[in-house]
Amino acid sequence: MSPPEAPAPGGLDVEALARGVVARERRALARAVTLVESALPAHQRSAERLLAALAGHAGGALRLGVSGVPGAGKSTLIETLGLHVLERGQGVAVLAIDPSSAVSGGSVLGDKTRMQRVALHERAFVRPSPSAGTLGGVARRTREAMLVCEAAGFEVVLVETVGVGQSEHAVSALVDALLLVTLAGAGDELQGIKRGILEVVDFVAVNKADGDGVRRAERAAAELRSALHVLRGAAAPPIHTVSAIDGRGVPELWAALRADHAARRASGELARRRARQERERLRALVRDGIERRFFERAEVVAELSRLELEVEAGRVGAAEAARRLLEL
Repeated sequence: MSPPEAPAPGGLDVEALARGVVARERRALARAVTLVESALPAHQRSAERLLAALAGHAGGALRLGVSGVPGAGKSTLIETLGLHVLERGQGVAVLAIDPSSAVSGGSVLGDKTRMQRVALHERAFVRPSPSAGTLGGVARRTREAMLVCEAAGFEVVLVETVGVGQSEHAVSALVDALLLVTLAGAGDELQGIKRGILEVVDFVAVNKADGDGVRRAERAAAELRSALHVLRGAAAPPIHTVSAIDGRGVPELWAALRADHAARRASGELARRRARQERERLRALVRDGIERRFFERAEVVAELSRLELEVEAGRVGAAEAARRLLEL
């Protein structure tokens, strides 16, 4: 796993960095992902140039989002699935989104060794990134990091989300397919997220179908099929029972994912889905830019500090304070 490395845009040769990414040089790939994830304006301008240089090399990967309830075994399943893909000669990039520290803003689990067997493979790249408070279980620049990985020639890009609940559907705006990982006995957790992720999920994997858990997993899968049929009718996603420990059901899951991706590409649905995602991304970038520029204004900063004290003291309502700020 390549550690984050802070690029220096002042002396950065973007074209050379792009060539290094396309050649799948790990150092260049790590620097490029760090660059596109940076929130600094100078870094963002360099990142835009880098992505433009890489545009012709991106877009060919299978983009899979992986979400799930806590304890479902997302990371373990991703590693097992990644190894299965690697054994078939394809390259795998994993963007593992970690919850952010409320104090530092950094990745809480970023210093933890993740998916060691995949991370050490020469055709794999594993990158933990902090969510930085972004809703939807993904990092703010996950899409850009994904494009960098595609340009480096990775045929499969896996995005492991934080797994935060109803806002989890935001990852579906980034990937070609969304896989929900659950396990037998997770009924209460599923009830809490069904109106979010269960309405947009493309595949479901009931994990821990091994040993004494096989029958429980199969029973849970049957119950889920019934529930999802009621919720989504003919559009209900397929459900697989798998074991991330011994690999049971993983080849069948991967075959189904590949077949679905190929069918969507052939029908044109994949191109239409990605076009919709680009349109949504445009609007998101505009909103981000407006918010950033608003809070960079000196008069807003000064008035915000004063109004925050007024709101805390109860002398001004939050709605009125917001109106005053917006009128600036």
